[in-house]
Amino acid sequence: MSEMQELIIETVEKIMEKYSTKEVINDAEMGIWANDLWHQIVENGMLTIAIPEELGGNGGDFSDAFSILRLAGKYSAPIPLAETYIANWLLADLGEPISDEILTIASPDESEPFIFTKEGQGWRVNGKGLNVPWARYSNKMLVIGDSSEGPILSVLPLERAIISHGQNMAGEARDEVVFEDVLLENLKIINISPDEIIEKIENIGAITRSVMMAGALENVLNIVAQHTSERTQFGRPLHRFQAVQHQIAQLASESAAASMAADCAVQSFGNSTDQKEIALAKIRINEAAGKGAPIAHQVLAAIGFTYEHTLHHSTRRLWSWREDYGNETVWEAKLTNELLKLEKDELWPFITGVK
Repeated sequence: MSEMQELIIETVEKIMEKYSTKEVINDAEMGIWANDLWHQIVENGMLTIAIPEELGGNGGDFSDAFSILRLAGKYSAPIPLAETYIANWLLADLGEPISDEILTIASPDESEPFIFTKEGQGWRVNGKGLNVPWARYSNKMLVIGDSSEGPILSVLPLERAIISHGQNMAGEARDEVVFEDVLLENLKIINISPDEIIEKIENIGAITRSVMMAGALENVLNIVAQHTSERTQFGRPLHRFQAVQHQIAQLASESAAASMAADCAVQSFGNSTDQKEIALAKIRINEAAGKGAPIAHQVLAAIGFTYEHTLHHSTRRLWSWREDYGNETVWEAKLTNELLKLEKDELWPFITGVK
């Protein structure tokens, strides 16, 4: 880890500790925007990491950004940091300038088609985005659509959209966004190869959720370790009982596996178009979440199920995020399809090439 990355992590951790508190997270579930948290992220230049300065970014590399996202997962930060990163990275990759605005993405897999019709100097837009993360708080939404000029990508201002509020299991905003015959003047559209962009969204989305889940699992382990050292039964701390020690060891191994899988995916990201590390990370971390969260709730028993306790902030996010950008079944199918395409002398290099 570089000195700069250590400084970034130290700065962001302080921000998260102060501004992503239990009260802020609970308020976010009630529809109150975490404005102070977002403002601190922007003010400290953490929103445009891994984007060249000539496009409006702050430089740095993807590993810096993923370190920030891991902390966002650890502290259950109720802001669209990952979505803004993804949108900005896609725009920068297309040579488009970026900004500090709050951005979200209408996933092509969860949207009704967006149709763009040329009208004068503008475009008339019709379409619907489903389960759009944090749309109610976002300034703009990145969409993929069809036009008379072919498949396009555009960033739509949300002032004139009809937004219906929804939530995922974790209480995070997942909204329906409808554009019904809306004329947008001077809207920029970018001609794209849709399959390529959709694959990028899936890959970047999967790795962002993977590192956030690794962070959430780290927090779950910390909560369990603290609880079992402070809570006593029959005159002894819980962590002195062999059965509890076994559960803690299982949880620790799942957290460590998730952390390693996330690290490997981050190391490979940006250096190759090979998505096997991303697939393996999402598969393994989803598995870790599926095993780790029940262990934590079993150890904490009834206390961990109360709304007043913070454990559910992490476990509900783990259960929700494992479905985002493809669950393990989806990524197992992708990985299997890649394996089936290999010639017989390519299988062993494929397996041994996995970090």
